[in-house]
Amino acid sequence: MSYNINSLVVNKKKFKYIAQGEGPLVLLVHGWPETWVSWKNQINFISELGFMVCAFNTRGYGDSYCPQDIKKYSLKFFTEDLLDIISFFNKDRAILIGHDWGAPICWTTAAYHKEKISGVIGLSVPFTRRGKCSSTKLWKSLYKNIFFYQNYFQKLDIPEAELEKDISSSLQKIYYWCSAEGFKDNIKTSKSLNSGLLDGIKLPNGRLKWLNNENLNYTVADFKKSGFKGSLNRYRAQEIDWHELKELDKLSITPPSLFIGGEYDPVRRFIKDYDAYKNAGKFCENFKGSHIIKDAGHWVQQEKPNEVNKIIRNFLIDLKN
Repeated sequence: MSYNINSLVVNKKKFKYIAQGEGPLVLLVHGWPETWVSWKNQINFISELGFMVCAFNTRGYGDSYCPQDIKKYSLKFFTEDLLDIISFFNKDRAILIGHDWGAPICWTTAAYHKEKISGVIGLSVPFTRRGKCSSTKLWKSLYKNIFFYQNYFQKLDIPEAELEKDISSSLQKIYYWCSAEGFKDNIKTSKSLNSGLLDGIKLPNGRLKWLNNENLNYTVADFKKSGFKGSLNRYRAQEIDWHELKELDKLSITPPSLFIGGEYDPVRRFIKDYDAYKNAGKFCENFKGSHIIKDAGHWVQQEKPNEVNKIIRNFLIDLKN
């Protein structure tokens, strides 16, 4: 299916977006390293349920607002972007669905602005409160003697140079690494602290049946426009988040909420002997359940679209009733 791709400008910020359908507004917020394209299996499906769906490229991604300063990539600004987009469409409220980094963006918006959010679904990353230290410091402590991609991303320009050398190859390797197929094939990054992200990761060579060439080419084209700096600055801004979002010590998610994760998602096991998905609704007051999708990795809405869409449908229909 072809989509009418547009650009909106709000508060002097431009965002590439796709909007479809009529009814209550649903915002689809992508993660890294993806774009609006990661929601292709959901856009038409959700709009046919009687909703207005908007999938967009977040700040830092192709044809959207791409400031250079790391400070401009703190969660506070991504939250403001969602509120601005809701206002652009002349809506009072919206339902948020976010994957990977899109999930914390949605969770944070719902925590701080519950009056603007009718419901929230997080994919791959559950809602958590503010920790005793920033995520940046946590990963440096846990992975001080071994490579960890988030620590690598704190380096300036080096990850950009590696990933931008061959964008198509970089994306395919990352998708393979964090997929169910990658889990089964034991695809892992190098353990050496001096390695790059892609060292040791091979190309999927047809293993990812869910990743079609058209979607890949769309995504490659957007990263060729923006490069990787903005998207990596989101990782670099986590220390800023910890200082700016102090209210997250106590805030809960009060709108109806839901969590969806893949069985083989590496996000589950970032911390040794701890399953991050075990109590996904701990700080959600109107939690509608946690759904772990069998035989899925990190790219859950692309790897298992039918299963994910069924869960989304039930959630949205329940909100309407």
